[in-house]
Amino acid sequence: MRGGRHIAAVTGASFDLAAGECLALVGESGCGKSVLASALLGLLPGNAQTAGSAVIEGTGGTDAVDLLTASERTLARTVRGRRIGLIPQSPAAHLTPVRTIRAQLAETLRALDRTPRSALPAAVTAAADRAAFPTGLLDRYPHELSGGLAQRAATALALVGDAPLLLADEPTTGLDRDLVHRTADELRRHTDDGRALLTITHDLAAAERIADRVAVMYAGRIVELTDAAAFFGAPGPRHPYARGLLAALPERDFRPIPGLPPELGDLPTGCAFAPRCPRATDRCATAPDFADGVACHHAEEPARA
Repeated sequence: MRGGRHIAAVTGASFDLAAGECLALVGESGCGKSVLASALLGLLPGNAQTAGSAVIEGTGGTDAVDLLTASERTLARTVRGRRIGLIPQSPAAHLTPVRTIRAQLAETLRALDRTPRSALPAAVTAAADRAAFPTGLLDRYPHELSGGLAQRAATALALVGDAPLLLADEPTTGLDRDLVHRTADELRRHTDDGRALLTITHDLAAAERIADRVAVMYAGRIVELTDAAAFFGAPGPRHPYARGLLAALPERDFRPIPGLPPELGDLPTGCAFAPRCPRATDRCATAPDFADGVACHHAEEPARA
């Protein structure tokens, strides 16, 4: 930042993701979810710095790659699209504006699946249908699409090649509920076929539908990581922030979390959630360690009425 300041957009994020597993990364806007996904694909701004490691293991004879230290050449030629697919948060910005959706799907099929030209028309139609993109709109340009249609076009492109790992950043944005369910179910099928899925979402209903595990992020840190069945059912989340996210849903208590998330450049001392937390005590002036799947001094306390 100006003046030589450094802001940690993501700190100490640690998790693994197995083939055939879906991990849902949830949390309020600005907590660092999309930055984490961008870091994995080497798509951060030029002034960003990363530390640590993010290793994607080899499959089918390919070598393991540390995504944080890999060269741009390696990422561009062997990782993006081939080993890691991306459904971007802003699909309209990632679609080529001067080419139709049909042309972009055909190009991707040729590059990733080596589809013969004679088979391209049928393959393009099948790829579009997989993401519920209307085949009658394949000859439209991105600017002629609604936000929901652009989302479906981006999903269709991301699924081409069936990459071993798929990063889906808000994959259901702009879709009505029926299409949310259809998209979520297609992503689940993609995972059940032996691929890994990291989905970043505000749609907790969609996450509940497809996730095996849930990671909750707050102020740049993962504060809880647990099985989805326990998170959405019994015993429920252990971190007060995670409980607040669920309680805010209309089908639950419809009770918002008081206050606003902190600025990443001006985090409070100790636990970042303490100013908004009904359980905060003097202990919270010290940042809690992440242990046993949660970072909270009061995680074991019974929920208050």
